[in-house]
This record gives sequence, C-alpha cells and structure tokens, in this order.
Amino acid sequence: MANTKKSLMGLPMQMLIGLVLGVVVGMFVTADFAATWFKPLGDLFIRLIRMVVVPLVFATLVAGAAGISDVSKLGRVAVKTLLFFMGTSALSVAAGLIVANFIEPGVGVTLSTEGLKAANVKAPSFISTLLNIVPINPMESFAKASILQIIFFAIMFGFSLNWLGEKGKPVYEFFDIVGKLMIRMTSVVMKFAPIGVFGLMASVVAQFGLAILLPLMKLILASFIATSLLVIIVYIPWVKFGIGIPLGTYFRGIFEPWLIAFTTCSSAAAMAANLLASRKLGASKAIASFAVPLGNTINMNGTAVYMGVTAVFAAQIYGIDLSITDQVIVVLTGVLAAIGTAGVPGAGLIMSTLVFTQIGLPLEVVALIAGVDRILDMIRTSINVVGDSTTSLAVSKMEGELGKEPFDPDNPE
Repeated sequence: MANTKKSLMGLPMQMLIGLVLGVVVGMFVTADFAATWFKPLGDLFIRLIRMVVVPLVFATLVAGAAGISDVSKLGRVAVKTLLFFMGTSALSVAAGLIVANFIEPGVGVTLSTEGLKAANVKAPSFISTLLNIVPINPMESFAKASILQIIFFAIMFGFSLNWLGEKGKPVYEFFDIVGKLMIRMTSVVMKFAPIGVFGLMASVVAQFGLAILLPLMKLILASFIATSLLVIIVYIPWVKFGIGIPLGTYFRGIFEPWLIAFTTCSSAAAMAANLLASRKLGASKAIASFAVPLGNTINMNGTAVYMGVTAVFAAQIYGIDLSITDQVIVVLTGVLAAIGTAGVPGAGLIMSTLVFTQIGLPLEVVALIAGVDRILDMIRTSINVVGDSTTSLAVSKMEGELGKEPFDPDNPE
C-alpha cells in the first residue's frame, strides 16, 4: 500500500499537479501579479537546475572517457550518435512538412504582416562552429556554459587521464565521485521542481492568456500532430523493436525530463534529469554522458519539426507554392542548421530564418508567430530532450551495453 502511494505521488505526478495548478491560477491573475509573485519561483528553479549542469556534464564525461580504454570505441560511439542525430532530424523536418501540407495552417489566416520585422540574426558558419568547439580558454567555457567546448575539453581530459594508467587512478576516482555527488545534488534540486513548474506556467498563462492561441491554432495543431507523428512512427517502433524496451517503461522513464523541458522550454534545464533517465532506462554511463550533452546542443528533432511546419505556414501566408525541390532543400538545410546553430541562443529562430532565406520566404512571418512561439517552444524543446535520451539508448544497444550497468538512483554509479 505504501509503495502504491509513493508511486502515485512521485515527483512526476507532483510536477504534473504543479503544471495544472499553474494553468488554472494563471487564468485568474493579472500578468503583473504573476510576474511579481509567480515568475520568480520558476526563474529560481531554472537557475538551480542550471547550476548543476556544467559540473555534472564535465565530471561524468571525464569519468566516462577515462573509463573507455579503447580509443576506437569512442570513434564508433561518436559516429553512431551523429548519424542517429542527423537521420532523426531529417525525418523530423519531413514530418513537419507532410503534416503542414495536409493541415494547411496558413490557409485562411488573415493576420496582417504589415509593419512586422524579423530580428536581424545571423548564425555562425558551419566551419566557424567546428573551430569554436575547441576552447581557447576552458575556464571561460565553464563560465559561459559553452557545452560543446566543455564536452571537447572533458573528452580530451578523460582520455589523457586514461593514458596515465595507475598514476591517474586517484584523479579518475575523484571525478567519478564528483559525478555521483552532482547526481545527488540534482535529486535535491528537483524537490523544488513542482513549485518551479507552477510558477512558470502561471506566469506564461497570465502573460499571454488563451485568446492569443485562437488565430494561430492551426499552426499549433500542425506542430503538435507532426511531433506526435514523429514519436509514433520513429521513436516508438525503434524503442519497441530496435532497442527492446517496453513502451510503458520507456514513457515512464522519459516523462520527468520531458516535463521539465516542456514547462521550462530549456533543454539545458532538463539535461541533468535526462542523464538520470537515460541511465535508469539502461544506457551505459559513458554513452549517456556523451550522447545526452552533445544532443542537448546539436540534436534538435523537435525544432526540426517546427521548421518544416513554419516553412509551409509562411509560404501559405504569402500565397507561395513550395515545390518538391524547395521542400527537399528545407530538409537538407534543417539538418545542417541544427549543427550550424549549435550553442547559439534562440536557435529555433535562427534555424527558421536560415531555412526561409534558403527558399526565398519573407522573414517577416517569424515576427508573426512570435506571439505563440512560447507554446511552440514547449512542444519542440520537450521532443528535443526525448531524442537525446533515445539516442543514448539506441547507441548503447548497438554497442551491446544496454542494461549492462545497473543504475541505483540512491547510489548513482
């Protein structure tokens, strides 16, 4: 009986209650009141969860890399991870295009784009992004939470530590303990999650209200259906038949990081919980510590869906027909943009403008959807996080390591 009660009122259920209460309360308070009393609760939660991200990622990656004696194994893991990221991103853009062509979210919408101007943003070049992976000053990377640079430095540090052999063992054990410590700290921080989720949702609903959803409801619906289609057609069969995890176990496992990403619109805020979820579901420590932080930065399946949907929406708003060639360009540009905008704030916006420019769509439509972008961001960010976890499980399965390292959350390894 006690176990049943515990399962019913576990952290995911408490967060869900906070989510529902936040929506209800947000409908009955003013935006100023919510910004003064509720938003700080959400901001505090995001700050707390981000506080643990950098030390958690660095410590677990160093310990993971130091624990891999075979250099060729890291190469295999990296290639499989990147191929999985690119493949699912391509399928995600395609899902967005297919659903948007069917639902036609821009047809019949009479919102004016007169006077609207898109933000003048420019993504760094692909070559520049690759060069920027190597930190000039690792301490600066830590201060700025530049995850790709931290990953690169951590892997170099871990392998160099491994090559020291017995002399490096005390340092390895230190980082292994730090990783366990940060996982424990994350569990403490997550006690505040239901209150933080309540504050975030109450603030968002009070600020934007429900009326703003109505004119662009077809756009939101298209994003939701396309994202759901991605999960049903790609993730579920892969999990069921490729990875071999029962679907109930899988969805229960990813629910917590999904909910954090959904409510905060931050993949970084959900990273710690996603690492834990991936390990609980059977991913090996080394692979989860590599795939999840890397995917947090360059694997944007949900954002890729969003790009496909908004490209069709923008074309329909302006009465422009997208040819098959245009839509293929959207898919290819979307996959490359996911890497080219790695680590850039507002990556979803930048990726959209890159795609729109490539096929000649007016950028003013980006400003048009800004009013509902928070809702779209909740959808896309939550699926970004699910894609990272699923990739870590898939690569662990390919490497024959799925479920080989039992994970005890009370005594994290």
